[in-house]
Amino acid sequence: MAIGDQANIFARIKSVLPSKWFGSISPLIDALIQGFASGSALVYSLYVYAKLQTRIKTATDGWLDIISADFFGAALPRMANQSDASFRARIIVRLFRERATRNGLSKVLLDLTGRTPVIFEPTRPIDTGGYGAYAGYSTAGGYGSTLLPYQAFVTAYRPLGSGIPSVAGYGISTGGYGTSSRADYASYASILNAVSDTDIYSAIDAVKPAGTIIWARILANPPVQVPAVFLGTSFVLGTSQLA
Repeated sequence: MAIGDQANIFARIKSVLPSKWFGSISPLIDALIQGFASGSALVYSLYVYAKLQTRIKTATDGWLDIISADFFGAALPRMANQSDASFRARIIVRLFRERATRNGLSKVLLDLTGRTPVIFEPTRPIDTGGYGAYAGYSTAGGYGSTLLPYQAFVTAYRPLGSGIPSVAGYGISTGGYGTSSRADYASYASILNAVSDTDIYSAIDAVKPAGTIIWARILANPPVQVPAVFLGTSFVLGTSQLA
């Protein structure tokens, strides 16, 4: 018996009736009270459900979708097959996320993709380096410029994916000694919750300071650093970009 259920309400009503009126056994009056208790239990369950929907931390079902729409419009829809707990966590994180800071931008991309982005501000000496300081002269890095105020260059990386385990392409065996090859068809459902490039751009736009320009690019993996090559009297530092 729980508070507000039919048995609880029946016991409450029965307890306030004069015991001498009906005796210890009263099937007719009990049946009548059970009818009242059944309807009251339904009303109480609706009250409990409505009370849950008044707070984000307890809201459920379509009410979470309404809450998301109230705060973010169409910017934060529920993903396909996403549970209430997962969707609620996304809403709370978006509401209280650090914004308008370099750390906030880095954190939102890390949370979204699981990979730390590279942020370069051309007016920030720690990023650009200087003669005899920080990165140092002739050291790989970016050139600073005071002609680009309130701007930053961001390199974000797509989430690492494992594909569909043990399933290769058409006609390719994934078996080995004592292990049979698995055959299966890939479905759209297997990538429903994948993070798209649009999600990454939207995340950047959601936390960047107003009045700033963020130049963003999205790569699959960080560029691979190539060792310095000696050419005559100078060194050349190269990179190989894997997009």
